[in-house]
Amino acid sequence: MREFHYRWQWDLRSSPEALWPLVADTNRFNRDTGLPPIEQCGTGANARRRLRFRKLGLVVAWEEEPFEWVRPHRFGVVRRYTQGPVAQMRALAELEALPTGGTRLVYQAWLTPRNLLGWLAIPIQVGQLSARSFERVFRQYDEQAARADLGGQLAPTPQPARFAGGGRQRLESLRQTLLAEGAAPALLDRLTEHLERADELSASRMRPYELADAWGVPRRQVLELCLLSTRVGLLEFEWDLLCPLCRGAKVRSPSLGGIVPQVHCDTCNIEFAVNFERAVELTFHPNPAIRPVQAGEYCVAGPQTTPHVVVQQLLASGTERVIYPRLEPGRHRLRALGLPGAQFIRVVEGGQAEVVWRVEAQNWAEEELVLAPEASLHFANATGGELLLILERTAWSDQAATAAEVTALQRFRDLFAGEALRPGEKIAVGSLTVLFTDLCGSTRLYNQIGDAPAFGLVMSHFDVLLQAVAEEEGALVKTIGDAVMAVFRRPVAALRAMLRAQRELAALPETAGLQLKVGMHYGPCIAVTLNDRLDYFGSTVNLASRLEHLSTGGDLVLSSVVRDDPEVAQFLAENDGLRVEPLETELKGFDQARFALWRVIPE
Repeated sequence: MREFHYRWQWDLRSSPEALWPLVADTNRFNRDTGLPPIEQCGTGANARRRLRFRKLGLVVAWEEEPFEWVRPHRFGVVRRYTQGPVAQMRALAELEALPTGGTRLVYQAWLTPRNLLGWLAIPIQVGQLSARSFERVFRQYDEQAARADLGGQLAPTPQPARFAGGGRQRLESLRQTLLAEGAAPALLDRLTEHLERADELSASRMRPYELADAWGVPRRQVLELCLLSTRVGLLEFEWDLLCPLCRGAKVRSPSLGGIVPQVHCDTCNIEFAVNFERAVELTFHPNPAIRPVQAGEYCVAGPQTTPHVVVQQLLASGTERVIYPRLEPGRHRLRALGLPGAQFIRVVEGGQAEVVWRVEAQNWAEEELVLAPEASLHFANATGGELLLILERTAWSDQAATAAEVTALQRFRDLFAGEALRPGEKIAVGSLTVLFTDLCGSTRLYNQIGDAPAFGLVMSHFDVLLQAVAEEEGALVKTIGDAVMAVFRRPVAALRAMLRAQRELAALPETAGLQLKVGMHYGPCIAVTLNDRLDYFGSTVNLASRLEHLSTGGDLVLSSVVRDDPEVAQFLAENDGLRVEPLETELKGFDQARFALWRVIPE
């Protein structure tokens, strides 16, 4: 049967860059234009997927080729149907910047009917109904994108929420509970409004840092409010395990205990080791007793499912293609799905304006390539098979509340003390600042004033430490007698916290004669469960504990890694009241002959 071809064109007032995150979000677009949720039935070569949906009792099934796109100019897909009235469909969306501002959006569809039903249905369903819904949705997206072009936030159009029976009453009751717990009223109002008006897709996966950026408030405040809201029953959280290549959530677990060390990504066809620094993200959704959300999947592989990917192109063996992307300054990587290796790229003004890649198996250049932001890229597939080429930004989104950050936050440990890994599991958490403290003079104090009064003073010192650690976004991991182990994401935060704790302890009359010994180091750590709580181990932890023994009290001993951190170096240079002295010594249990250390002494 003959192929139907439809072409629609709209002149919109927003820029292609502002429209792209909306137009290329095919999951949301399919939902907004009235398509039903889909089911995944399997995967094939080069990220092909077998999918289906049901509508009016009719099953429609197809194999979908990987989407191809060049951000922010165009994207398209080919679907070959195995069930239903259509045999094949191709779709292509193109965004062209207009000389006078705005965008010309051209959307085309080619459909081949399978049978008489398809020949009759396509002109009605696509030619008329889809044309009207496309017009409505793209105009709506243009309104949202126009606000972003003017400096506003890019956010979906609010929709009234569908609450559970009694859900609104529970929401108000828990709101009062949160206020009594000390939640900031204005921020709580923002969260309540989001729960009342966010659409299903937005409510089903709430990212606290993304919300904070949209609301223009500090990220930590939103994260802590979401954690507290989970504790009282307003929200629930999940740990998303992300593939290091496509960065999609492959497994979701409601607790740390459900996290497994190895996960398979069926899109990239790889097994990857889970780590807390990048591969585990904490997200939230409403408690179903308040607002049940059934987001569903309407498209599983459109451009915005992998927003870090700038270009994706499918090339048959022996074919060539030239594209003209718009690359952001920074580091990128070109790779082919299933082939080892990659070409690393740095994008800077004045870089190379044109490049030709003849892609062969294991043929990537070792040196980094320097490209201009609008360089033309010429691809040639010189392998014996089909290639899916992927050009992606290597920087990870900083809007993810990673497990490494969350578990190193005192508020999380206070609210969810029972959150721990499965016994025996060890998961990398990336690099942390680990510090140990101890009290100098506590033994003498016990002898002088007796056990009970001395114990009270020691407990007061723990309160000072806990407050100082929490206010610098760290976490107290455990106490060991009079000693403390704490972790921080940033070395300068650990340094500030300990200097404050030392000052406050020195100013308290009841702790006179007690001095705080501190040692700190920065490096990779491993998370484990110890005594039913999340703990850390590794050489970084061992070295930090050795440094505490070198402290004489009232000072801090830093490793050279901490001392050389740019933020720490600047902090020490700007504080005249700190004396920094070099210290070189051997450390028990380490093969290195001498360690270059630093002693920081408040004056």
